[in-house]
Amino acid sequence: MEGMDVGKILEEKLLSFKPGSLIKGTVVRVDKEVIVDFGYKTEGYVLREEFKSEQDKIKPGTQVDLIVESLDPDPNGLILLSKEKADIMLNWDKIEKHYEEDKPITGTILQRVKGGFKVDIGILAFLPGSQTDIKPVTNPSQFINMQSLFKIIKIDKQRKNVVVSRRKYLEEEKEEKKRQFLQTLEKGTIIKGKVKNLVDYGAFIETDNGVVGLLHLNDMAWGRITHPSQMISVGEEIEVVVLDVNMEKQVVSFGLKQKTKNPWDDVETKYPVGSIVDGKVVNITDYGAFIKLEDGIEGLLHISEFSWTGRVRHPSDVVAMGDVVKLKVIDIKKDEQKISFSLRQMEQNPWPEIVKKYPVGSVVKGKVYHITDFGAFVEIEKGIDGLLHISNISDIQIKHPSEVLRKGQKIDVLILEIDPEAKKISLGLKHLGESHISEEDENEGDNQENI
Repeated sequence: MEGMDVGKILEEKLLSFKPGSLIKGTVVRVDKEVIVDFGYKTEGYVLREEFKSEQDKIKPGTQVDLIVESLDPDPNGLILLSKEKADIMLNWDKIEKHYEEDKPITGTILQRVKGGFKVDIGILAFLPGSQTDIKPVTNPSQFINMQSLFKIIKIDKQRKNVVVSRRKYLEEEKEEKKRQFLQTLEKGTIIKGKVKNLVDYGAFIETDNGVVGLLHLNDMAWGRITHPSQMISVGEEIEVVVLDVNMEKQVVSFGLKQKTKNPWDDVETKYPVGSIVDGKVVNITDYGAFIKLEDGIEGLLHISEFSWTGRVRHPSDVVAMGDVVKLKVIDIKKDEQKISFSLRQMEQNPWPEIVKKYPVGSVVKGKVYHITDFGAFVEIEKGIDGLLHISNISDIQIKHPSEVLRKGQKIDVLILEIDPEAKKISLGLKHLGESHISEEDENEGDNQENI
């Protein structure tokens, strides 16, 4: 009875074996192939290369999952079994799940093949050469036997083919670390970075975490600079201040000047209105000159503040680049970071005395120093001149002042009006008669330039 039962069990077990069946086997010995006892009437064999990186672990007694390839014995009476197909069957569900959920999977790069590598992720998958690393692969052999994480980028269910990418995993991991790093950044934090690139409007700074941010030209120095190369160079390691973090765009703004105190904070204490200061001319325009007091503090000396007489035609007539001049601070707008200077206020305003010296109705001697279409400018003393309008030159109608007057000519003129605020004097000639026009010229007057 007992013998019959055992025989029946063996018969049922033998009937359960068929091609494609998943079975368990025990390694009997390792020769050119791996010989396995899987409970069948004859032993089976598996090609050694199907064990891939596990070959060192194969020894008698080891249990393995296998697929029956065929029940027809080979010439040696052995049944062909497959570990690779068993691995595919057992791991396919796991691989599909990782693919659907876009999760990385662990694998080992086994060997080079055409166009890439063969990777063990539980089954053999293909890793294209272009997907091996973020940087171009120059030494493929360095990746052999490397264990890494991969993203599954393609699955062929029918052929059971899988394509993986190590590069995609590395890129996503880099972006995730970057995102996590950005979340830890706070405004005002000082961090280290390397100058990656210079542009006209600033520099791009890269941190050790791969975050690249802009250090704008305006945030490099409190003083005037025209190009970032005046402050930093490519490859240089610097400390910068975090000014702003935009998590949505994954960008950060850096500052360099913010590491030091803003010189404008105490400008009103250091350079109060009315104080006398020494400044350096750093820029000249048609409307004035820019004066530097210290790094970060520059102000304007407007052309109207050069002289009380208003005869300055261009700032370059008085100052040159690099000149150090003594000036008076006349206005400060701290919030706008503006400071205004005066050169003329270093001297006494002559106009109150001029009003007393040349009362309206008085006759004074003057010299024609410039003639225009609308009249002539007459100097009544050094640096002080008035306008003799064409309508006030002669009772006879003239088309141009040069019909009556010559440059350098000495004449008597009548003070018609004085406006000390506008620094203007109006003169008359026709009111005095022709006898007041001298024929005498002054040679030095001929050398004066026209305005």
